[in-house]
Amino acid sequence: VQLQASGGGLVQTGGSLRLSCAASGNIFSINDMRWSRQAPEKQRELVATISSGGSIYYADSVKGRFTISRDNAQNTVFLQMSSLKPEDSSVYYCNADIKPYGVTYYSKYWGQGTLVTVSS
Repeated sequence: VQLQASGGGLVQTGGSLRLSCAASGNIFSINDMRWSRQAPEKQRELVATISSGGSIYYADSVKGRFTISRDNAQNTVFLQMSSLKPEDSSVYYCNADIKPYGVTYYSKYWGQGTLVTVSS
């Protein structure tokens, strides 16, 4: 099982970016999918979560600006980021709770991270 994140880049304050994270491999079922971020010298922060049923959580710092969504047919989670601020600059990581075929439990799998830089 692999998660491949993409969509990061350099954007000006107030701009937008859309991150994608596609899961592939021996996948039977995906439960929660998440985006986290980690800036230099800071702890990793959970940004948003979307369950298989569509329940959503956002960190207070991104509410009203970020939108998480998923395409279950494509095993992909998205993060639409708008009204970006310099403090949103981080490496963004996706992760998901995945149950492979032949396995009876879910495990958390991580993507490789994609860098978002917001210039002031």
